[in-house]
Amino acid sequence: MHSISRRDLIKAGALLGLAGSRPLLAGETMLTRPIPATGQALPVIGLGTYDVFDVASTPDNIAARREILDVLGNAGGSVIDTSPMYNRSEAVVGDVLAKGNDRADFFLATKVWTDGREAGERQMRRSAELMQTDTIDLMQVHNRRDLDTHWQTIRAMQEAGFIRYNGVTDYRASAHEAMIAIMRRYRPQFIQINYSLGEREAERELLPLAEDLGIAVLVNRPFVAGRLFRAVGDRPLPDWATGFADSWGQFFLKYIVSHPAVTTVIPATSKPRHMVDNAGAGFGPMPDQEMRQRMVALVGTL
Repeated sequence: MHSISRRDLIKAGALLGLAGSRPLLAGETMLTRPIPATGQALPVIGLGTYDVFDVASTPDNIAARREILDVLGNAGGSVIDTSPMYNRSEAVVGDVLAKGNDRADFFLATKVWTDGREAGERQMRRSAELMQTDTIDLMQVHNRRDLDTHWQTIRAMQEAGFIRYNGVTDYRASAHEAMIAIMRRYRPQFIQINYSLGEREAERELLPLAEDLGIAVLVNRPFVAGRLFRAVGDRPLPDWATGFADSWGQFFLKYIVSHPAVTTVIPATSKPRHMVDNAGAGFGPMPDQEMRQRMVALVGTL
């Protein structure tokens, strides 16, 4: 963990015009966590594309989203999460990467979201075509849909080298019991779940089990669809939080990534300045257990 502050990161992003080609700060790197299955290091802050990348591939839209990927990459982040369910998002990711970003700098995660073996295989191959890549880093069964069928296809595609990692997702706390059963039966290399200061259910059993079984964890809904920002409103950060956070966004994200079971959190954004802010949560000191309890108590009063 590094002593760089989010203020420094934002300042550096501004100096780069939010789209520079060099690291935000030389010599500083984003906090990473190892993928238990292989030991590969993943940066703790990534990018979700739900809704925000579902746009027409016009020059202006592609340029705006290239700025976001530039900021992510310049900060040391790499994970981009998408899905066929997100309509045009996979194609936009591919179009952005084709405009000059180095595919090797990014960890592309997508999902299969259909029924049946043939439809699933077609969809997975189509995802690679849309993202203009020969290899998908992580293929996840989206919301557990037709899991038994797609799992066999994913494993076969892993053997063939088309897919690097396998995973299963859901975004609802009500699905955690089912996800726990899946983790025990299938031993996926990744799971993707909801977890935040507003949805802490995963702390009870799911996250400890992921640690025990050696399963990497991607976290969606880090701001509970904006509910956490609405809850704090215009309140300033409390003085006791300024030692590790320079914004409420960092406060919320650092609660998530300070949990040892979490590999990467994937907040979605369509604004480069928000990507700079989110990326800052991957740097600097992290809250310890006592501070995490204080953060929970604060949010409980809102």
